[in-house]
Amino acid sequence: MTNARCGRASMRPLASRIARFARERTVLVVSALAALATVPFVPPDEAYLGYFDVKTLACLFGILAVVGALRGIGLFEHAARLIVARFVTCRSAVAALVGSTLVLSMFATNDLALIMMLPLSAATLLKAGWERSLPFAFIMQNLAANLGGMILPFGNPQNLYLYERFSIPLGDFLSVMALPFAVSVVLIALCCVLFAKPEPPKATKKRASEKEAAEKGETKKRAEEKRVGKNRSAEVRATESSLADEGRQQAVSSASGEPLERTDVSRETSASEQGKDADAATPRIVSARRPRALAYAALMALVIASVFRIVPYPVAVGAVVVALGALDRRALRTVDWGLLLTFACFFVFAGNMARIPAVEGFFSFWMHENALLVAAGASQVISNVPAAVLLSHFADGYAALLVGVNIGGAGTLVASLASLITFNEYRIVRRGFPGRPALSRVTPGAYLARFTAYNAAFLAVLLFVCAPFV
Repeated sequence: MTNARCGRASMRPLASRIARFARERTVLVVSALAALATVPFVPPDEAYLGYFDVKTLACLFGILAVVGALRGIGLFEHAARLIVARFVTCRSAVAALVGSTLVLSMFATNDLALIMMLPLSAATLLKAGWERSLPFAFIMQNLAANLGGMILPFGNPQNLYLYERFSIPLGDFLSVMALPFAVSVVLIALCCVLFAKPEPPKATKKRASEKEAAEKGETKKRAEEKRVGKNRSAEVRATESSLADEGRQQAVSSASGEPLERTDVSRETSASEQGKDADAATPRIVSARRPRALAYAALMALVIASVFRIVPYPVAVGAVVVALGALDRRALRTVDWGLLLTFACFFVFAGNMARIPAVEGFFSFWMHENALLVAAGASQVISNVPAAVLLSHFADGYAALLVGVNIGGAGTLVASLASLITFNEYRIVRRGFPGRPALSRVTPGAYLARFTAYNAAFLAVLLFVCAPFV
């Protein structure tokens, strides 16, 4: 009996670790199970080796490593704080945060942009007392990250894969994605203007009201002191009129007015000192180390050149490994290896599915009928990255598939894997600030409803606008 209890007790930590890994790496677990599920239909053979797009995996590794190094020196957060610090209303701050996320997603991929920008957004909005706008800001940042990165081949993982899969010329890629990108930017900007309120920080409003109340109180105090002084002077003159001469009365009159002026100067000096203390207490933004920033920027340019087929990708990836091995080994250790393994599992899943006759016939027919709608629809169910990998085996061309999986990132919570990052971050922030009623009222379910409504509207508009052109 005792041995049985000890055995069960020893199994609990293992089960806990497995459960935690499954929660943290849900997408990897699901992709691995999906790949394993196809193995009985297509037993392993030499064709499996052809499933893997080695260049896509290598370039993705290079981008993740360099972005990790840039993030490690605080470059992205430093730039974002400089941008946000220039705006003083809720609307302008939200627009700056969303815009920064959009631009960052073009170079750092959508998931990394959200990982870096969501905590900054939460800190900024909560500190200013704008927690009411936090759910909206998170939703807009999620859309900005998913739709902003579509304009460049390395902005989203599915773009990088399709760019290499179909050997798309850069000019053709940009011309295909220009319309959905422009429409997305306009929609995001319009939402920020319409739904983010132009209110100042609550701390500023509180200081203004306190200052006004203090000024009113001081005015009343002066009037009361003046009235008391007059009454006292009248009493003094009535009782000591025989002893006072004109010179003493002037001296007494001068002395009675002096304390009031001294009080005013003291108050102004105190307010000035408080203002200086507040400025001194404001946290300084620590700038990134310039030499390393320049070195990492050069590495990023080298990786981008390999994506554009200017530099051989083994040379670029080799340079990244050597340079980061000397400058920042932590950046290599913290690469999202789970994402790379997820891609490898998707390659196996898609390759096997394409070799199953029934599946091949089904997708070939519908991709021929309406590739845009199939790509966007499949993204709502299995997410846009696996949809891109799977449907690339059945597409006659790349344009409709490329647009479909990118705009398909808007829609359901699973349409883009990055959306799960946003949802999880919102739950963490809400749980961490239970004393903010405006935030507590928006439960995860209510947030999800708003998220779905905005995303569905974006997807509908993008499908309507893009359908005639692909």
